[in-house]
Amino acid sequence: VQLQASGGGLVQAGGSLRLSCEASGRAVGTFATGWFRQAPGKEREFVAAVNWGGPGTYYANSVKGRFTISRDNAKNTVYLQMNSLKSEDTAVYYCAAYGGPSRPIASTLWRDSSYHYWGQGTLVTVSS
Repeated sequence: VQLQASGGGLVQAGGSLRLSCEASGRAVGTFATGWFRQAPGKEREFVAAVNWGGPGTYYANSVKGRFTISRDNAKNTVYLQMNSLKSEDTAVYYCAAYGGPSRPIASTLWRDSSYHYWGQGTLVTVSS
């Protein structure tokens, strides 16, 4: 699986951005996908994930109600819609794919070590 993340940029606080994670090599409807971010000087942290084979979207408390993860099977792409952006959302955002053969349990999707494939990252800068 190869992942290509895009959509980052500079936005004012309160604004919106939509990140895209285009997959190749496997259909996005057959694996779980997560978004993580890493701010300067901080560790990488979980943002959101979408499972496969049934309902299941998960969010970090810091983004719940502002961010929405979704999947477009026809475009083989997973999106992260980010609204009401804050300066603390500034980070490099990475998408990742869980490449295991079976549907993972939800708790595993919060850990970056659970994912097998990673995109290159896209920078989001929120100015206050």
